[in-house]
Amino acid sequence: MKLDLLIKRQSTGFLAGVLALTLAACGGGEAPTDEATGAATDETTTEEPAEGGVEGGDVLIDGSSTVFPISEAMAEEFMAANAGTRVTVGVSGTGGGFKKFCAGETDISNASRPIKAEEIELCAENGIEYVELPIAYDGLSVVVNKENDWATCMKPDELKTMWEAAAEGTITNWNQVNPNYPDAPLGLYGAGTDSGTYDYFVEALIGDEGSRGDYTASEDDNVIVQGVEADTNGIGFFGFAYYEENADKLGLVQIENAAGECVAPTVETIKDGSYNPLSRPIFVYVSTAALEKPQVQAYMEFNLDEANAGLITEVGYVGLPSEILVKAKERMAAKTVGSIFGGEASVGVNLLEKL
Repeated sequence: MKLDLLIKRQSTGFLAGVLALTLAACGGGEAPTDEATGAATDETTTEEPAEGGVEGGDVLIDGSSTVFPISEAMAEEFMAANAGTRVTVGVSGTGGGFKKFCAGETDISNASRPIKAEEIELCAENGIEYVELPIAYDGLSVVVNKENDWATCMKPDELKTMWEAAAEGTITNWNQVNPNYPDAPLGLYGAGTDSGTYDYFVEALIGDEGSRGDYTASEDDNVIVQGVEADTNGIGFFGFAYYEENADKLGLVQIENAAGECVAPTVETIKDGSYNPLSRPIFVYVSTAALEKPQVQAYMEFNLDEANAGLITEVGYVGLPSEILVKAKERMAAKTVGSIFGGEASVGVNLLEKL
């Protein structure tokens, strides 16, 4: 398995992989050969399924770019163990993924924040029932250009000053955020508004007023990587896995937590909650109708199998503690419908207590 290909790619390669997956999902002609995604190359394969596996069928996934590396890794290993199955993973952002999911176009929706009230309503209007499942923990990471030697530890209030709606057209230089920073133009790069990462960043740091709009926005995290890397005064944010894969190109900003400590996102600080307020659970949503398909049921069981937890850490995220994983398995086995968040944010929520 070539895990180094999962998320370490340039934007064009990343989008080409997603396009190949999308074409495979459409079923037009022969399925493409894609080494990075492991998509099936022969729809008429006669290979026998592995013992205990499923005979074939499609699993359609879309949504968060943050969760994408996990789903891609799981898909590759699942298809290798279940000959004839084909798992396709698209990247429309969390919001874009829910639009497709609630329209009945996909089996599973990846999300880097809980489903919103309006998305709950849309699913209900279309008769889509779903099971909400945490899949891992992430630390939303703030990154700067490698030449930046001043923003080593930032306070949440500084990030708010920089990104809030009132800053648009007004806060344009670093020294307006902190007088100790240089008189240099701000280069802002971040997730687009269809991204769950954008939603979490705004909820955790800014509040109901929302963010400024005059920044380079993209649902493709690789675009943000490239923007900050090329801009001496650049700053951006995305999931921890994308920082880890690009640590040689970017600087990582420590964040002052509630205890007044400067903390960087690491597996340990994300897991123990000391990297706050930017640690978060990330999710998958599977429709109850899709769980009636043997291949979807088997794929979800594969995702929640502790034997496969290493895939999550290998692509840069933090696996769920065993007690939460048990609750997630129980939730899927019982096909418990709905969201534990009721359309509200997950910032500061104890996931085990919620489950």
